Amino acid sequence: MDFSSLARTSGEWLRGAGPEADIVMSCRIRLARNLADFPFINRANPADRSEIERVLRERILAIKDVGDMTYLDVNKLAILDRQFLVERQLISREHADAQGARGVLIDENEQVSLMINEEDHLRLQVIQSGLNLSQAWDTINRIDDAVESRVTYAFNDKLGYLTACPTNVGTGMRVSVMLHLPALVITRQIDKLFRSLQKISLAVRGLYGEGSQAMGDFYQISNQITLGRAETDLVKQVGDVVPTIIDYERKARDFLVRESHENLHDRVSRAYGILRTAQTISSEETMHLLSSVRMGVNLGLIDDLEIPTVNKLFIYTQPAHLQKITGGELETADRNIERARYLRRLLNKEDRDGGVSQN
Repeated sequence: MDFSSLARTSGEWLRGAGPEADIVMSCRIRLARNLADFPFINRANPADRSEIERVLRERILAIKDVGDMTYLDVNKLAILDRQFLVERQLISREHADAQGARGVLIDENEQVSLMINEEDHLRLQVIQSGLNLSQAWDTINRIDDAVESRVTYAFNDKLGYLTACPTNVGTGMRVSVMLHLPALVITRQIDKLFRSLQKISLAVRGLYGEGSQAMGDFYQISNQITLGRAETDLVKQVGDVVPTIIDYERKARDFLVRESHENLHDRVSRAYGILRTAQTISSEETMHLLSSVRMGVNLGLIDDLEIPTVNKLFIYTQPAHLQKITGGELETADRNIERARYLRRLLNKEDRDGGVSQN
């Protein structure tokens, strides 16, 4: 896989389409699976890891039902390439930072990634643009069945699928939805929402999942319980709650438009102006400003920018992507300069003047 070429394309989940895409960036389902004949990764020796990687790689690549997949040997990738895949949501930080034999299979649309030797022997992931959990479930269920027809999973009739971490035992499933919630942050309702979600056993994480901070007002909502529930019940649990969160965010946006239009317009205008003219800018500030711009586009306050472009910028201004675009490793200060240059070039591509509508 040519990472330089990949840095010039966008995955399907960034296209800003699908149901409720103004607020729901993407939805994702992950399954944790282990092979019955090998110890868990935290107890596996190097020979075990190598054999697990070989078995899964060969047997998955032989399955026609999973479509065309590209295999990457993560252990042989440069640190920058591994970070690139993390930013792209194709592997986890843990997978990138681990040691020993491990790999990932990725489909051409970047909707499917299968991580070998992460925390578990196999982590299957399907990611969709917008709120499309039913399609994500249909896809990952089909792939899981196809893989299970070629290997023997560690399974217990009482407990279900056995996993390295006890919290994943049962279905081994994590259903998550990534939401953009700037209005709830501005109106200071976000903490109340989080407390309500915790009461119904839903977790709230940042842009890159467990242990990550919320950047750009993006939050991942996911199930915490995997044992004693059917997969379809877990999909339904998350799917039933998300529309309520979307409604709260829309009401908060309506309130800002109605009661604080000038302040909202100023916030969006300033954010867009800084991004188009800055000479140096950090990743953190870029995410913060892009959040306001994304909301402004969806509210009709910016009329010369499209959501897929904004979605792309959230990812492409991250350190690894930026360095791939510029063609070499950069120190922090140089990255900040190149990030500003990239933003100016993209946002002023057509020499646009103005850009924030006066409605």
